[in-house]
Amino acid sequence: YIWSLFSPTEMVKEDRSTWKAKYTMRLTQYLDEYPKCFIVGVDNVGSKQMQKIRISLRGHAVVLMGKNTMMRKAIRGQTSKNSNLEKLIPHVYENVGFIFTKEDLSTIREKILENKVCIYFIVAAPARAGALAPIDVSIPAQVTGLGPEKTSFFQALQIPTKITRGTIEIINDVHLIKIGEKVGASEAALLNMLNISPFSYGLIIRQVYDSGACFNPSILDIKPEDLRQKFQLGVQRLAAFSLAINYPNQASVPHLILGGFKRLLALAADTDVEFEQAKTVS
Repeated sequence: YIWSLFSPTEMVKEDRSTWKAKYTMRLTQYLDEYPKCFIVGVDNVGSKQMQKIRISLRGHAVVLMGKNTMMRKAIRGQTSKNSNLEKLIPHVYENVGFIFTKEDLSTIREKILENKVCIYFIVAAPARAGALAPIDVSIPAQVTGLGPEKTSFFQALQIPTKITRGTIEIINDVHLIKIGEKVGASEAALLNMLNISPFSYGLIIRQVYDSGACFNPSILDIKPEDLRQKFQLGVQRLAAFSLAINYPNQASVPHLILGGFKRLLALAADTDVEFEQAKTVS
């Protein structure tokens, strides 16, 4: 009797509303609990690969996917508590998700990249028609092993060929697809016939958030040694500039003192003037 009070549509709507509320609550909880996160692109990532990523990150990070509108709405709801979260919203577009963590960002990034599947080793998963090429794709000159009946297929793609011992030979290297272009059905079919699958699919880290700062993932490639080298180079340049204009500061004073001391030593050597430091050096 109770079920007769609700139409199937109403039940679906109620279930959907409940699911949205739970999702918003979970994302809100993660935004409060975790100071760091990655915004990742998930194009061409299959469910099995995503499951593998979740397992590898278990105990170190949590993965949350969802609709962009729901994610943006949940983030905006938290900006009253933390205005820095507003920085995340411009990066929530296309097919993306979040990976939240409390651990070292570089370590978590390595775990993510470990799960990048190189499709070259999976013949059953060739380049897909309609997908955007993440890299340039070239086909090397080769004897394909395909019969002459496929010649028209190569001609349609303007690939120069000849028949060698009853099989098609590609005469020259061919730049088949440019980076960023959509993979056409013919190009995808050709790569499949040649057993060439050059793309690798995985989570692409688009943006990094850390305690209110939002930055490009390339920043994580900067090592402490790089910072020390840059700092030392900056100090050297500042010292050289300050010495050139005879301006004393923390960078130039040691050089100014050393230069003055050397001049005193030269003066002492040319005259009968003596001082204790000159005796020590001599």
